[in-house]
Amino acid sequence: MTVRTRIAPSPTGDPHVGTAYVALFNMVFAKQHGGEFLLRIEDTDQQRSTPESEQQILKALNWLGLQWDEGPDVRGAKGPYRQSERSALYTERAAQLVEDGHAFHCFCSAERLDAVRAEQMAAKRSTGYDGHCLALSSDEVNAKLTAGESHVVRMKVPSEGECRFQDMLRGEIIIDWSQVDMQVLMKADGLPTYHLANVVDDHEMEISHVIRGEEWINSAPKHILLYQYFGWQQPEFCHLPLLRNPDKSKLSKRKNPTSILYYQRMGYLPEALLNYLGRMGWSMPDESEKFSLAEMIASFDINRISLGGPIFDVEKLSWLNGLWIREELSDEQLADQLINWALNREQLMAFIPHARARMETLSDIAPLGAYLISGNLAITAEQLQQSGLDDEQLTAVLQFSLWRLEALQAWQRDAIFAELKGLADQLGIKLKAFLAPLFIAIAGTAASISVMDSMQLLGPDMTRARLRHAIDLLGGLGNKKLKKLQKQYDGLGSDLAQ
Repeated sequence: MTVRTRIAPSPTGDPHVGTAYVALFNMVFAKQHGGEFLLRIEDTDQQRSTPESEQQILKALNWLGLQWDEGPDVRGAKGPYRQSERSALYTERAAQLVEDGHAFHCFCSAERLDAVRAEQMAAKRSTGYDGHCLALSSDEVNAKLTAGESHVVRMKVPSEGECRFQDMLRGEIIIDWSQVDMQVLMKADGLPTYHLANVVDDHEMEISHVIRGEEWINSAPKHILLYQYFGWQQPEFCHLPLLRNPDKSKLSKRKNPTSILYYQRMGYLPEALLNYLGRMGWSMPDESEKFSLAEMIASFDINRISLGGPIFDVEKLSWLNGLWIREELSDEQLADQLINWALNREQLMAFIPHARARMETLSDIAPLGAYLISGNLAITAEQLQQSGLDDEQLTAVLQFSLWRLEALQAWQRDAIFAELKGLADQLGIKLKAFLAPLFIAIAGTAASISVMDSMQLLGPDMTRARLRHAIDLLGGLGNKKLKKLQKQYDGLGSDLAQ
């Protein structure tokens, strides 16, 4: 059997270090067994998926040095490798399940489902679909379909017994069927959910080992049931431990930068970041902390993965990155890295039109542009508070701007300006006063070039990281305060609700 693994990210946001972590272990496992590693884009969420996000994923994984044998940009025999290009296959498979009696048409409205869920929660029962449409006769179903009633396709799930399956790291896992919902397989818009598309694609692409995060353990019974319904051999399952913040909570952008491109923009070496991700829950036989991708592949044993939640510690990553810089780069190589990273012609050409009007000598370029090649700026809460806004307004301006910019798909100056100007208007704050703390957070001074131009030059990852840093300097946001701000933000208008 040829070992075939895959990574299947959704192009709905910044490329996440968790994606790189799972991709690394999939690639290393495949290569260690002389197998093949695939990249598949799971873009069935048409409202949130974007081509820009897909390109960012490809860029980030390529920068890290993760190479796939088949994917949307690499010709392979099992394509296409975007789920949006495979819709006819999912429709066919869903119809097969209905015909074989393993799935059914559900016509329940969102209002009815909400009411059922509320009743279940009030009675302190497990929430899930109550099987209402299973009682419909074939004549009733056909009449509703003929009338064009909105519907989904749900899978049937046993009401009694338990699902047992083997995990490569965890041994036997047992989940009661009573805990498994009758999953929607095809949505009312005719697009598949993750669960159907995932199983169909893994089978069609001959994936032998599904190595993914432990958050998918509770979904495994649904997937196993689908393999049984189709009469297909299921792959081996391996659920990796989740990356954690230093406080042991699930890795999140609120507590740690999570975008791969943020670390590229900060000046981390791809080899060092990959090395660090390789240490997440795994270790070399000789316990060495610094190792290359080739060394990891040569020594890899999936049974050495620890189930304890690996801690993603940026300070530890920085220490390891320093080792790579000092031990692996000659002076000439370091100079080349610096030029390629920050002093390349493309970045200089983007900044020069903004800087030349402020320059009298060539040396002026250094103080004018230093913030563009820095990490988090050495600013203080006092600088932010000098904007003239009270503390409550200041926090709202920074957090609301962050939420708006996190949702922004086209990272262009005019689009950024439109979002911030609209937000200032809705808050009833004059634009100059609204932008004042943003100048400090983004450039460290109110005397920089336009903050919108600065944001475009810095890119979304560094811009958002600096806004989060500014919020932390003001004391950060606990859950209670965050909920209050979210309610206020949602109240500004439905167009602002996330």
